[in-house]
Amino acid sequence: MNKYSVNKAEFIEEFKNRTKGLAVSVILFYDKMLKTEASKIIGKQLIRSVTSTAANYRAACIARSNREFFAKMSIVVEEADETLFWLEMLRDTKLVSEADVEPFIKEITEIVKVMSVARKNVKK
Repeated sequence: MNKYSVNKAEFIEEFKNRTKGLAVSVILFYDKMLKTEASKIIGKQLIRSVTSTAANYRAACIARSNREFFAKMSIVVEEADETLFWLEMLRDTKLVSEADVEPFIKEITEIVKVMSVARKNVKK
């Protein structure tokens, strides 16, 4: 096994930690943001979607069937993509600096890609 290989259990734990870690980081980031009417609205939507990504991934990991896993992973992909949208909105409206939000955008983009592939590989 090379250094890039991980078994299924390690993969699951890594992505549980990544999705939860991103949610925690985004919440802490929001708490430090300058609050305007727009940033409050976008921030609440962002927190909802990023925490939903993490929670639904955990739920997918204990799915009782491939169909249930596929359904939960579909929610994960949708919520992760929505998280990306809200991060882009914060950046594009200049409510936060691009430098501050770019690491979050990079991480959620990777999560969307990996979760999309994981969902696609399930036999329904």
